[in-house]
Amino acid sequence: MACASIGGVAYVKVDGTQYMLRGDLVLSWDTLTRAGVAGQDGVHGFTETPTVPYIHATFTDTGGLSLEALAAMCDVTVTAELNNGKHYILVNAWTAAVRELNTTEGSVAVQFQGTYCEEVLAA
Repeated sequence: MACASIGGVAYVKVDGTQYMLRGDLVLSWDTLTRAGVAGQDGVHGFTETPTVPYIHATFTDTGGLSLEALAAMCDVTVTAELNNGKHYILVNAWTAAVRELNTTEGSVAVQFQGTYCEEVLAA
């Protein structure tokens, strides 16, 4: 069995600029949510509703990191590169949710949402 990395090191870039990824890289590339529908006589099937794909990350708060610039981001491309060789590309993205600065840790939590997230598998 070949030795393979499955987690750990990761990178996040916004429009080609790499940010210092502190941790908590979580993403959802789904564009649909399915919910089961059950009736009194059994399972009838499911419904589908659109879901907004996202990339959530925590960045290190350097002296040059502008929180206002993060908050103003709109129509950007966010790329998450994983240690296992996979990439996720979130297009037409914007910053969403509460952007939190943790001064004790020197970190900033940010969530990007977009219209579509492409999964690129490792070669």
